[in-house]
Amino acid sequence: MGLLVGYIRLVAGINRWVGLVLAWLSLAVVLVCFTVVVQRYLFHTTQLWMQDLYVWLSGAMFTGVAGFALLQDAHVRVDIFYRPWSLRRKAVADLVGVVLFLIPFVSVVAIYATPFVARSWRLYEGSANVGGMPGLFILKSFILLFCLLVGLQGIAWALRSILVLAGKQDLLPHRLRYSEHAP
Repeated sequence: MGLLVGYIRLVAGINRWVGLVLAWLSLAVVLVCFTVVVQRYLFHTTQLWMQDLYVWLSGAMFTGVAGFALLQDAHVRVDIFYRPWSLRRKAVADLVGVVLFLIPFVSVVAIYATPFVARSWRLYEGSANVGGMPGLFILKSFILLFCLLVGLQGIAWALRSILVLAGKQDLLPHRLRYSEHAP
């Protein structure tokens, strides 16, 4: 059981760190977008690479923080059913959801994205826009980062469910346990 808890804590730590670091990209997106708008409407000029930049920063942020969102239980679910359930029932639902849906989803995305990303790296692909940003291959790599971080967090969720079903949730720190309160 200690190995399961260690894995859950490690993955939670990685996703927390990545999420908190990449969340700062939201500030960069706002600042770059504001600059583009000021340039366009006040100075009647534009820098195409800056337009690419705020779109690319958004893409990097949203794909990079997906594992953190899963860790924080900030994803969409039908709470009219899930929220009032007992801990055991929630654990079964999460275990089934991870095994039947999440892991197959991130696996399929990773399988199909890998040649797409590899091709982009081989070509050192840049923006399709003349004067746009170089380095699109780096942004496309965030697809694989998404698969890795969400997949690892999904496995951690499945292991957390197993701990609950085994009656060992108390081995986890409070921040990684199921919420015990009903709505």
